Amino acid sequence: MPKKTRGLARGLDALLPEMDAAAPGAGQEIAIGDIDPNPDQPRRVFSEESIQQLAQSIRDQGMLQPILVTPVSGGRYRIVAGERRWRAAREAGLNAVPCIVRDLDVVQQMEIALIENLQREDLNPIEVAQGIQSLMKQCGYTQETVAQRLSKSRPAVANLLRLLTLPESVIAMVRQGTLSAGHARVLAGLDNDGMKVTLANRTIAEGWSVRQLETAAALLKQDAAKLPPKQEKKPRALPAELTELETLCRETFGLRATLTGTARKGKIVLQYYSQDELERLNELLLQMHEQ
Repeated sequence: MPKKTRGLARGLDALLPEMDAAAPGAGQEIAIGDIDPNPDQPRRVFSEESIQQLAQSIRDQGMLQPILVTPVSGGRYRIVAGERRWRAAREAGLNAVPCIVRDLDVVQQMEIALIENLQREDLNPIEVAQGIQSLMKQCGYTQETVAQRLSKSRPAVANLLRLLTLPESVIAMVRQGTLSAGHARVLAGLDNDGMKVTLANRTIAEGWSVRQLETAAALLKQDAAKLPPKQEKKPRALPAELTELETLCRETFGLRATLTGTARKGKIVLQYYSQDELERLNELLLQMHEQ
């Protein structure tokens, strides 16, 4: 059965149409030292083993696919797509690499970098979520717009972004691959961060499947629902003499006064709600001090 072309690939074609080999900027050799990685690259982790394997392939067969770059100031170039190939070319000892040079704005650079990585299907879900978040922040995109640009459903985009609400320790587990995207989605649906961390640790320790984690999370939610709501402590009634003192403070200062404690120990709190009330309190205290 022929492999189905994904909408995501068509999205990249729309952003970066195939270039004629004779077109200006196509297949241009650029010194590897004149090329800089993209600081907004969605991929944060590069497998050293994968880089070494690709470097050996480049030594044996040469660079088969050019790197997409955009010119920046100072005669330098920034990678838009192909940082993994650039890293492997450096490892292989190449002095120059074939590049496609395109003038691209920030939005185009971010979209192409994210889509190119998503097509490889080996970004971890946290990297995908962070890439989507960057598109939304820097390009002013809504979730609906991002979904259209990446050929994803809006719920899929929303679920990815929810992963970024996980505690940092759990995010690290997902980034490292010890927790799957499915596990992460279950944990993101919980309200309590402590519960998320506890279940994440148990999932790894006990090798839970996503279904087993869902069951454990549902049981915890049920147990939490059975707990009676916390009852707020009612303030203890003041003795008659303290109630009179509280009233005296309120009438003397013209402010809300609250007295708590006993005849031996407690506190009086005066509250003001405007600058006029504060100034009036200041005048009264000065008068008392002068007497």
